[in-house]
Amino acid sequence: MQSSSYYRMALILGLLSAIGPFAIDMYLPALPAIGSALGAEVGAVQFSLTAFFLSLGVGQLLYGPVSDMVGRKPPLYFGLGLFVVASVGCALASDIHTLVAFRFLQGLGAAAGMAIPRAVVRDLHTGTEAARLMSLLMLVFSVSPILAPLAGSGVIALAGWRGVFWAVALAAVAGLALVGATLRETRPPEQRVDSSVGGALRAYRLLLGDWHYLGLVGIGSCALAGFFVFLAGSPFVLINHYGLTPTQYSLAFSFNAVAFIGASQFTATLGRRFGLAPMVKVAATASGSTIALLLAYYLFGGDALWVLMALNFIASAFMGLVIPTVSVLALEEHGPIAGTASALMGTLQMLVGALAMAVVGVFANGQPLPMVVGMALGSFSSVALTWLTLARPAGGSRPQALRT
Repeated sequence: MQSSSYYRMALILGLLSAIGPFAIDMYLPALPAIGSALGAEVGAVQFSLTAFFLSLGVGQLLYGPVSDMVGRKPPLYFGLGLFVVASVGCALASDIHTLVAFRFLQGLGAAAGMAIPRAVVRDLHTGTEAARLMSLLMLVFSVSPILAPLAGSGVIALAGWRGVFWAVALAAVAGLALVGATLRETRPPEQRVDSSVGGALRAYRLLLGDWHYLGLVGIGSCALAGFFVFLAGSPFVLINHYGLTPTQYSLAFSFNAVAFIGASQFTATLGRRFGLAPMVKVAATASGSTIALLLAYYLFGGDALWVLMALNFIASAFMGLVIPTVSVLALEEHGPIAGTASALMGTLQMLVGALAMAVVGVFANGQPLPMVVGMALGSFSSVALTWLTLARPAGGSRPQALRT
């Protein structure tokens, strides 16, 4: 692939992947305002976020096998169309229950943009080249946590919280145009698996029997669970507890994204020099150790915002090396069913994240400690799975990948 085509593909896939996260990150500065406007408690407002994550996870189970059967582009058209309709419904919601329902549908639509781009990466590359493309995709994808909260604050200032949903609806319309005009089909008919429910079930059974695959997925899922806890809790902690304005919150939230983006661009280089698996072990351990320091700080009574931001910045940088790499390693041996493998990975990541947010939400009181405890549990679980999964090379009794 020529360099210009390589970067163009990364840009297209990154933008498609970012539509769903944009619907999360633009929404974060508005959470307190939504609670006030709709007369909802903190837990109910947070559940609108949890509902989105649940459907974002479950929906990928459908899009992945379908994209293996009919190609990558048709499911993208459907998912983005559903996202547009649901976003309009969110913008018009008059109570928290209606908002939660449409957020669930919005997540179902966004699931297409999460599962399919990773499968396209596997269609095109493996190994360090796949890690390079995945990191470039993550570069575009990770711009969302930087720009989206800032954009959300601007939209909220001009049009209120409902304007956020009109904005993401327009972004999805642009995504539809992008798919139609620029994305080529990477799953030609001769590579598509048997178009049947049985074929999809066999693929999922294969993946659920591959403990190495599940371990790699678990590493990323637990790491992301810690991030999702921060995602749900940070608006209340940083705005209500530390007194930041929505714009200041957006800048503070973006700070961690800069670390993740910057570090992720070194995945291919470090992977070629040291190996992908050793890099993951070192980076995951370093991230977990940093979060352990943050937890100890709050357990012993600390309450300085700069400590929270500085240590989370360091942990996010190390996670920037882990998450793209374990995604590549998980899909490496499952090229013929890359869409299904990507879907199951995305589903497990979203479901683990949603569960973590729901559990921590029960204990949420606007103080930093419950949020930090949830972040630490996710990080520590990720470290444990890293050393269990990557303690020995892949191979041996692993199931053989399905063939077309």
